[in-house]
Amino acid sequence: MPKSRSFSLSRRGFVAAGGALGLVAALAACGGTDSAKGDGDKDKGSAASGPWTFTDDALKKEVSLKAKPKNIVAFTGTAAALYDYGIPVKGVFGPTKTADGKPDVQAGSMDISKVEILGNVYDEFNVEKYAALQPDLLVTNTWDGSYWYVPEASKDKILKLAPAAAIGVGGDVSMDKALERTAELAKSLGADLNSKTAVDGKARFEAAAAKVREATKANPGIKVLAGSGSADLFYASTADTSADLKYFKSLGVEFITPDKLDEGGFFESLSWENAGKYKADLILLDNRTGTLQPEELKAKATWAELPAVKAGQVAPRTTEPIYSYDKCAKILEDLAKSIQSAKKVG
Repeated sequence: MPKSRSFSLSRRGFVAAGGALGLVAALAACGGTDSAKGDGDKDKGSAASGPWTFTDDALKKEVSLKAKPKNIVAFTGTAAALYDYGIPVKGVFGPTKTADGKPDVQAGSMDISKVEILGNVYDEFNVEKYAALQPDLLVTNTWDGSYWYVPEASKDKILKLAPAAAIGVGGDVSMDKALERTAELAKSLGADLNSKTAVDGKARFEAAAAKVREATKANPGIKVLAGSGSADLFYASTADTSADLKYFKSLGVEFITPDKLDEGGFFESLSWENAGKYKADLILLDNRTGTLQPEELKAKATWAELPAVKAGQVAPRTTEPIYSYDKCAKILEDLAKSIQSAKKVG
C-alpha cells in the first residue's frame, strides 16, 4: 500500500499517503528494563530488572538493550497503538496534526499536545529535536524491510542515535499477525495484556472478524476494490500485499485484483480517463490525509460514473490501521456493515 503524501506516486509514494516507502536502516544497541517475570506474571508486562530484547521485523534481527526503554519515539500510527496499551511515547513522526490543528486520523486516541512532533509529513524528521529527547528506542512499521517514515536522506544520522524496531505490516503479514506483534512489543514495554481493556479489545476484534465472515456468506459475490485518489491518478490496490486487505480476504471478502501492478506489487496506477477499468460493487477508499475524499472526487467525471459511486457504495478504508485490537475491531465492524448493505452493481 505504500505511497507518499506528495503525490508523484511511485510505489513508495503511494504507500506513504496511501502506501509504502523504502528506507533501509541499521540497528544499534542501548539501554532500559525488561518485562520477563515468572510464568504467572508473563502477560503483565510490569518490568523486572534485566535486559530488554525485541526482534525487529525490518532487518529480522534482535534488538538488545541493557534495560527496558523509557524514552520512546515512534511513527504516529505505531505510537497510537502503543497509547491504547498504556505505553506513552516522547515524540512522534508522521501524519499527526491536520492543517486546522486537529489530530490526524493516524493519531488515534493520543493527546497530540503531549508529544513532540518531529515531522508531520513524509520525508520530514527533525533530527535535532529527536536527539534532544535522548531516545532509548525508535519504533515504526515496515512494509518492505525499511523503516516507515524515516527519511532516506537522514536515516543514518537518526539510526545512530538509538536502536530501532519495526512491526511488519506488509508483504506476507496479515492484520492478525501485525496485531500480535504490536501486542508483544507493548507487553515488552510494560503493558498488561491481562487488563480488562486489553482483554475486551481482543474479544471485540474476534467478534468483529466473525461479523465479516457472516456478512460475506450472507451476501456473496460482492466485488470490492480498494482505491486511493490523487489529483492525477487513481490507484487500484491489490489485496495481497497489505496486512488489512490480506486479512479481509481471509474472512471471505472478494477483492478485484488489478492486472498491472507497480514494481512493488501494491497497486495499479490509472489515469482518471481510465479510472473505470474495474467495475466494483463496493469501493474502499483511502481515508488518509492527503488523499482525495468523496467530496473532492465529485469533480472527476469518471469517478462519478463508477457503478459503486452511483449506488452510494463507497466506504472509507483505514489504509494504515492503528494496530491495537480495539481500533482494528472498529474497522472490521464497519466493513461488515458495508458488505451487508451492498448490492451487486458492478
